Amino acid sequence: MHIISKKALRDFWEIYPDSESALARWFKIVSQSEFESFDALRKTFPSADRVGDLIVFNIGGNKYRLIASIHFSRGKVYVRAVLTHGEYAKGAWKR
Repeated sequence: MHIISKKALRDFWEIYPDSESALARWFKIVSQSEFESFDALRKTFPSADRVGDLIVFNIGGNKYRLIASIHFSRGKVYVRAVLTHGEYAKGAWKR
């Protein structure tokens, strides 16, 4: 899958350095995979959830959330946000 963009991940782990290894691992797995569907993605990321048109990943032992728009047919992953669990819970990202 082609991930757009890694910059969002880097920006987040500069603020929360303990997230770097988990985000780098997520990036490596996703960029080296070709998921054909949400069901195929869930085989690798069983805790991923679909929220509307977005996919929410638990990162770093449920401490962080990565929100992405995934276009399976085109092999594209658009990182929409990386949030702490608290920021995610507030729900502002849904707007």
